Amino acid sequence: MTPSARLQAAIDLLDWIIAAARDNGGSADNIAKKFFKERRYAGSGDRRAIRELVYTAIRRWGERPEGGRQAMLGLVAEQPELRALFSGGNYGPAAIAEDEPVASGEQIPEWLSEKFASLIDEPERQALFDRAPLHIRVNGQRSTDLEVKSAWPEAVALALPHAYELPAGTQLEDKTLYREGAVEIQDLGSQAIAMAGAAAKPERVLDLCAGAGGKTLALAAVLSPDSQIIAADTDRGRLSRIDPRKRRASARNIETILLAPGSEIEALQHLKASCDLVLIDAPCSGTGTWRRNPELRWRMTPKRLAHTAELQQRLMDLGSEMVKPGGRLVYAVCSLLDVEGGDQAEAFLASHPDWKEISIDLPIGRQYRKGTLLSPHHDGTDGFYFTCLEKL
Repeated sequence: MTPSARLQAAIDLLDWIIAAARDNGGSADNIAKKFFKERRYAGSGDRRAIRELVYTAIRRWGERPEGGRQAMLGLVAEQPELRALFSGGNYGPAAIAEDEPVASGEQIPEWLSEKFASLIDEPERQALFDRAPLHIRVNGQRSTDLEVKSAWPEAVALALPHAYELPAGTQLEDKTLYREGAVEIQDLGSQAIAMAGAAAKPERVLDLCAGAGGKTLALAAVLSPDSQIIAADTDRGRLSRIDPRKRRASARNIETILLAPGSEIEALQHLKASCDLVLIDAPCSGTGTWRRNPELRWRMTPKRLAHTAELQQRLMDLGSEMVKPGGRLVYAVCSLLDVEGGDQAEAFLASHPDWKEISIDLPIGRQYRKGTLLSPHHDGTDGFYFTCLEKL
């Protein structure tokens, strides 16, 4: 493909991604996979170049552009070499018209920028758009650090036990440790949250927003095989991914419960006031994962954020009913916004006098508003807020 044709392909792919962001469709990564599957004539070099153009545009514009052409035109001022590619020839985009709409603005939408936690300064904000590292979690019940170093000599030990960083692009699937479930891909921040939940060695655990089970499996790897871990979620597709993962990891103490949205309590009645730990990795804006999914900025609106915050509050209330006296609730969001983090923890404690904050000693993170803040710049993790609360 010519450079002009690559630019037009990037514009076309951006059109798909922008439409998906507007209509709450699939992720940019999944859309790109489908896009290239339909264009098998694009070689590996073409795909790399197109992806680079697309993700440069996504990272650059905080406000969602109207279309892919507008997004790429906005980059011309910063990358003047792109202007010559708007020629209309070589399967490339049409020439630039006078007064044509051009994307503009900052990396973070103004309305959203003011909502970040006070610890998130300018260097922290810039780090939100760095390339995310590859972190793995080793199941200490099934492997040893020596075996990990043998499989991946380049692995760098991180601050938490059995946590490592591998070079970007490292292939895991061809290694026995990965195929047998001794190693999972998991950000260090997620590992820290699971460790906080496991601190009191709970015997009955409810992972209320389990998704595909990343933190469920992390808890199973450090808790007693006799413990009971219930993974619950309203998303049937994501929840179904736990079964093959738990079999691969030989985690026999995990069961799953599919919940009906808005009527979750009906399937959880038998767990009321009986859990030692309830983990709520709540749905959120995803501001802490922009390194991986920068297009999430294009999905969030003030209305959606307010709706999400209401859902988080409801989930905390629901989860708290499942905790027995002396038990704990860990609330977490992959967000660095106060409305989803510190505001939620403080509001919950203010309205639930029979609960108190518990301090968890971890080698990463900063204490912040009744909880802990993790960030890419300070900790090398995705951005998270989490709090550990105990029922009196």
